[in-house]
Amino acid sequence: MPLVQTRGAASAQGFGEFAQATAVNYIEDVFSTYLYTGNGSTQTITNNIDLSTKGGMSLFKVRSTTYSWQLFDTVRGATNYLSTDSTGDNQVNTDSLTAFNTNGFNLGNAWTNDSGATYASWSFRKQPKFFDIQTWTGNATNRTIAHSLGSVPGSIWVKRTDSNASWQVYHRSLANTEYLVLNGTGAVATDATLWNSTTPTSAVFSIGTSTNVNASAGTYVAYIFAHDAGGFGLTGTDNVISCGVMSSISGGTTTVNLGYEPQWIMVKRINAAGAGWSIADVSRGMFAPETYANELQANNSGAESAAGIGLFPLATGFRFDVGGTTPSWIYIAIRRGPMKVPTVGTSVFGMSARSGTGANATVTGGQTDDAVLVKNRGSAVASLFSSRLTSTGYLVTSTDAAEVSAGTTILQANPWDVMDGVKVGTTSTITNASANTYINYLFKRAPSFFDVVCYTGTGATRALSHNLGVAPELILIKQRTGTGYYFFEFSKFTSTTHQYAVPLDGTIDNGTNSAYNTVMTAQPTASVINLGAQVYVNASASTYIAYLFATCAGVSKVGSYTGNGTTQTIDCGLTAGARFVLIKRASTGGGMYIYDTARGMTVLTDPYWLADTSAAEVATLGSVTTVATGFALDSTILAAINVNSATYIFLAIA
Repeated sequence: MPLVQTRGAASAQGFGEFAQATAVNYIEDVFSTYLYTGNGSTQTITNNIDLSTKGGMSLFKVRSTTYSWQLFDTVRGATNYLSTDSTGDNQVNTDSLTAFNTNGFNLGNAWTNDSGATYASWSFRKQPKFFDIQTWTGNATNRTIAHSLGSVPGSIWVKRTDSNASWQVYHRSLANTEYLVLNGTGAVATDATLWNSTTPTSAVFSIGTSTNVNASAGTYVAYIFAHDAGGFGLTGTDNVISCGVMSSISGGTTTVNLGYEPQWIMVKRINAAGAGWSIADVSRGMFAPETYANELQANNSGAESAAGIGLFPLATGFRFDVGGTTPSWIYIAIRRGPMKVPTVGTSVFGMSARSGTGANATVTGGQTDDAVLVKNRGSAVASLFSSRLTSTGYLVTSTDAAEVSAGTTILQANPWDVMDGVKVGTTSTITNASANTYINYLFKRAPSFFDVVCYTGTGATRALSHNLGVAPELILIKQRTGTGYYFFEFSKFTSTTHQYAVPLDGTIDNGTNSAYNTVMTAQPTASVINLGAQVYVNASASTYIAYLFATCAGVSKVGSYTGNGTTQTIDCGLTAGARFVLIKRASTGGGMYIYDTARGMTVLTDPYWLADTSAAEVATLGSVTTVATGFALDSTILAAINVNSATYIFLAIA
């Protein structure tokens, strides 16, 4: 029976009401990068990919030491593996991947689960217009192999499984007589007997008489990747995987426009030997363009190389820094998720009120996270604001200081390579000093809720792409390479000159301060924010970070209210109350007040802290409480958050 999905609740987000006669597909349902530490026993990995009923493949590499890759698939069955860095045939290990599940897989006690070793796993679910697996027995005769990709393949990896043979790789950027070897570093080579000099179609691919693909009685498996085939998202037209070529790279740098932000990229040089099949992903560390990505090579059994390759994700593609003029590299890129609009706050926002340990620790939020805000509750210590895209780089909210690269006492060397939360350091009073108390807020990027964009200024008016999917209502922009204020943009302010609020510790400009007239040139849209040439947001060659928030039904609310000098309830359209509230007075000067249910928000004397100062939290007198639909204010205790006739902007998260 066809699935009908209605997005009535999302109409306020700009999606409108949508009914679709077939299932809606999202990248998070068919692909996962999952990092874990081996325990030397057994463990179940829950990555929310249905491999057992839908079929698929999982690829593993130990990151912390030298050991071969292991590739398992549902067609050959659990415990059967191949190594991408080897010519070896099918191997069996009953203590490796022991079962495929509807939400991941089970591991035994060896090779994929050695005690204390760190691992990366990538799971590809079979899905038309994304990925397919086919097997066959050779007959030494030119023939075609049917596939279920539903589109013309972008790349095909073929491996003989009954005896030793190199991996043969087809890529759409090569001629149909050419191939690459996955387990090697060679340049493109020619063999007309591999693909029978025939380009694949949306129904079949061709093989010739080569023993590497079609020896009589030989057994083979093919892993088939789509290219820009659509099939995903609410309209069914979004691309999630691309197989392309970067040609004539000059000056050592090129930018690839995918139309989406990638989470996983594989690259290989094709016009000369020597370069391996490099893989980078955002989970292990693929950062803004100042820091190289952590690298593994599919042809190489070596451990992960920290900051090893110049692959940098951008809002609509990626940048590749080669370090010289080395033309012709191919790539496979996979879209960042999630694509689904969240429906509950706990899936995209978490909190942790904790005591410092003085030793390396992971602060968790209940989901994979992309940004963190940390405040020492009991001491006058600057708060830390950091993101996955900036690695160990952090900003403080109480000053306009440039970004700082955290030492290991503040954040660990690769603080984001965990599946929940962020890894804090040892003794710093900013994040984890013993006997200190902290509040940690963890944010996940998701459509209609929150996005992060890192960019380099141009000094000229520009439209900066983002992936929020709706027009952002609250924007915080900070210059990373120099001093410069945080700015707000809020849709309430519709001056014909510009639409934004001003420094975090200042007042809303709303068209009266000519010094800021070039911050925003127009209201933001669902795909861009319109930046002027103002130094705080777009100075030439300076680097910036933008945090974008929007109203998401049942999850978050960006809004404004007018103070009444007594009490009032702010209806945010929530059903279980606000867990986090940020309030900033707009009409005249006023601090940025932050409240949360991890520390209280149940009685008027629960605490708050001010993001625009380094002061410790105010342990009492908060005057904000959570209610079912949002939050309530009482100015009889703290007048500043509800002054009669004053205008306030706020962000509330369920």
